Amino acid sequence: MPAVTRRWRPGRSATDRGDHSAAQILLYGRTMLERELEVAAQAARQAGKILLSLYDTQYVVELKSGSDPVTEADRRANTFIVDRLSSEFPTDGIVAEETADLGDALSKARRWYVDPLDGTKEFIAKNGEFSVMIGLTIDGEAKLGVVYQPVTEKLYSGVIGEGAFLEQAGAKSVLRVTDEAVAENLRLVVSRSHRSKVTDEIAKRLGISRETSSGSVGLKVGLIAEQLADVYVHPSDKSSAWDACAPEAILRAAGGRFTQMTGAGYRYESSDMQNRGGILACNAAAFETVVAVTKQHWPPK
Repeated sequence: MPAVTRRWRPGRSATDRGDHSAAQILLYGRTMLERELEVAAQAARQAGKILLSLYDTQYVVELKSGSDPVTEADRRANTFIVDRLSSEFPTDGIVAEETADLGDALSKARRWYVDPLDGTKEFIAKNGEFSVMIGLTIDGEAKLGVVYQPVTEKLYSGVIGEGAFLEQAGAKSVLRVTDEAVAENLRLVVSRSHRSKVTDEIAKRLGISRETSSGSVGLKVGLIAEQLADVYVHPSDKSSAWDACAPEAILRAAGGRFTQMTGAGYRYESSDMQNRGGILACNAAAFETVVAVTKQHWPPK
């Protein structure tokens, strides 16, 4: 069932509404990280405009390492977000994909992780499946995340313990993962650009037959939070901290699980930005069933 927009009249209590979740109460309320969430959302939307200003133009595509492309759009959006966060939160650390010099960012208790263009291959292919991702960690744990898809103007946001939301076309909806626990009923979302044989093996073991594909880790996690999918696996160490932070915060805020392939949680403390344990994103109801299989496929042979 897709996310439902819930509206209530001021003055009615949570009991009167029949609605006790923190997320639903905060739909029109406040969060402890309200300013951070507001700034991150504004920065993501503005960065999205920068990306779209270059989307249909001619631009140079370079390779950073291996087959990872980078464009002028990545760099412009990166500069804008870093400058905005630095201005608003001058004592916070900032780790951004296109910023080589981390300075003293890793010594800060509060640290932002920025992917200015998640899904560069999809940006180049012009299929719309790319996003801006901004996440905040406190003491090494993901706390807040924003993922913005410029083409659809979808904004996913979440603060762990306070709820997750989708904003689009002027409406704001509470996000909550499904309660589907039966493995063969799960819907898998797979990478459009990084499909793996190990993913196919895991799906076969679990008996999963329904799947959809998407670019961007953030957009795949968004589909799970919207109840349009149930599980995503990335059985590779070819992702980074900025690929994980915002999606983790949103999915966990929506009641889901976001871990390494073995079920171990993420910590954002190391100077090594690579996600050495892969990614498993899943609803909570099926997590134990799914991780029992994914841990058997890690590390990939």
